[in-house]
Amino acid sequence: MSEVVVEIKDLTVQYADTDIPALKKINLSVEKGEFVGILGSHGAGKTSLCLSINGIVPNMITADMYGSILVAGEVPPKIPVRELATKVGSVFDNPEFQMSQLSVFEEVALGLQNLGVDKDIILNNIGGALEMVGLKGFEERSPFEISGGQQQRLAMASALSMKPEILVLDEPTSNLDPIGKEEVFTVTRKINQEEGLTVIIAEHEVEVIAEFADKVVLLEEGEITKIGTPNEVFPDLVGKESDIGVRVPQVTEFASKAPKKFQGSYPVTLDEAVESYKK
Repeated sequence: MSEVVVEIKDLTVQYADTDIPALKKINLSVEKGEFVGILGSHGAGKTSLCLSINGIVPNMITADMYGSILVAGEVPPKIPVRELATKVGSVFDNPEFQMSQLSVFEEVALGLQNLGVDKDIILNNIGGALEMVGLKGFEERSPFEISGGQQQRLAMASALSMKPEILVLDEPTSNLDPIGKEEVFTVTRKINQEEGLTVIIAEHEVEVIAEFADKVVLLEEGEITKIGTPNEVFPDLVGKESDIGVRVPQVTEFASKAPKKFQGSYPVTLDEAVESYKK
């Protein structure tokens, strides 16, 4: 039986300066090792959901929270964010905002030092995290003198050094060029498939979600309106993209305009499209 690492029931989140809840009656289960993609237009509630999972809401960003949320055996509103970081790693959209130290080594060490972790463990964790994201050898470099993609991978290393069970990424590639996007997605896929880390990612790059995600969650105005595999969710969105503010993968859109070529099927990845077209 699969282990559930995130269990959310009837979660409602409302910020003090708004009349409308950011999240409304959210129900979501995430199993250990799953790759979960969160989709939605701007303001749909993606960031609020991510910040609720890592405890920043309501511990650092004040909000009224109702319902229940259990993450890696912890209740996020009841545990300090820095302690929850050992269970839930977080990566945000602008990596520079997460940088504060003079070297890559110091940047990755910061969270561990704040928790009073033993020096030998810190050294071991830093080496492993940097190797995992492809930044081994960058220890003495300044975080502000590396590329955007490398900065985002550094932010991932900082999170991974805490040995979390879950990695939450909130639009991690929104400020990156295509090369930087590819770097981040390659590392994200690696840590999920090779390390077995649970990944929850809010992202607009639907081709990546279609290829890697086990589960897709669609948010609209703070509510979950669809949950399913990419093959269950994306075909059902064809023709509705402008209404919900989420596009479908290009191959899905193409197949919808040439149904006879694909025997009426709606592939969501290029490999699926090629196979369907051959048949």
